[in-house]
Amino acid sequence: MAAAVEAFGLVKHYGDVKALDGLDLAVEEGTVLGLLGPNGAGKTTTVRILTTLLKPDAGRATVAGYDVVSQAEELRHVIGLSGQYAAVDEVLTGRENLDMVGRLYHLRALQARTRAIELLEQFGLTDAANRPVKTYSGGMRRRLDLAASLVARPRILFLDEPTTGLDPRSRLGMWDVIEELVKGGATLLLTTQYLEEADRLADKIVVVDHGTVIAEGTADQLKAQVGGEVVEVVVHDRGQLDAAAMALVSCCSDQPKVDKKAKRLTVPSRHGASVLVDVVRALDGAQVRIDDIALRRPTLDDVFLKLTGHGADELEELDDESDQDLIAESVIAERRSA
Repeated sequence: MAAAVEAFGLVKHYGDVKALDGLDLAVEEGTVLGLLGPNGAGKTTTVRILTTLLKPDAGRATVAGYDVVSQAEELRHVIGLSGQYAAVDEVLTGRENLDMVGRLYHLRALQARTRAIELLEQFGLTDAANRPVKTYSGGMRRRLDLAASLVARPRILFLDEPTTGLDPRSRLGMWDVIEELVKGGATLLLTTQYLEEADRLADKIVVVDHGTVIAEGTADQLKAQVGGEVVEVVVHDRGQLDAAAMALVSCCSDQPKVDKKAKRLTVPSRHGASVLVDVVRALDGAQVRIDDIALRRPTLDDVFLKLTGHGADELEELDDESDQDLIAESVIAERRSA
């Protein structure tokens, strides 16, 4: 199967910060690639390079066969982008926003209006079509932003954390919308911090940490790297987490991940259900009172912990605000030098 997106050795610096450090990836045509990693891992920088908004300091990339640097103008006609924050005009109505995007793509007036009506219906926004966007909920704005990225019927769509900031119900709604796009044969590159999002939507997952790829494969292939099942223990007293961790190490060898807020410990095990007996005995011997114990299949969070030594929500090399500031400064600098 042909690759719709390819990147080789991408490097990008923001001052002293190396956002990308030799990143490689490929997205096959008609599939969904999930780019998974914490804040500061390089996901947004990757998307901005692949959509011609930034130039790499080193390496090269092609999208739909076009070089992202030397053929940027041609490339912009065949891709769509929905960023982390809805890029819609709050004063205009939903219909006017989509009509405006159509005209910017040089569609004729009737074509732009017709396409706007189609997309408003597809994304469940027909009833709100003539309302100013400032009256829309967060989920409605995200759907409108995604609709805007589809006005020109792009061959390849980039979704940069499309459900960031949404409540659980709106997030599930966005997942349904994205799944419908996939059924229609779209090629998608999806960046996300949500492990369950990548698990549900992506055909293939690339895990990024500190600007480089540390693992890739299907969700099941990545989970297989953990090996066996995962023992999960919830203690009654938060003060006994350290004692519980020592007990788990004695039974499972690996150091458990500790969630202090939830009073939960998780650790991979290759010994099947029989390990639960040993864990219960070890915890009882350490006089640790537990509220729950279970043996379950590994999740992508377990994979991330094994690969990096930290959970996907624990490392934030750059927070969202500083990351966006650095990117903005780089975009401005590149436009001045162009």
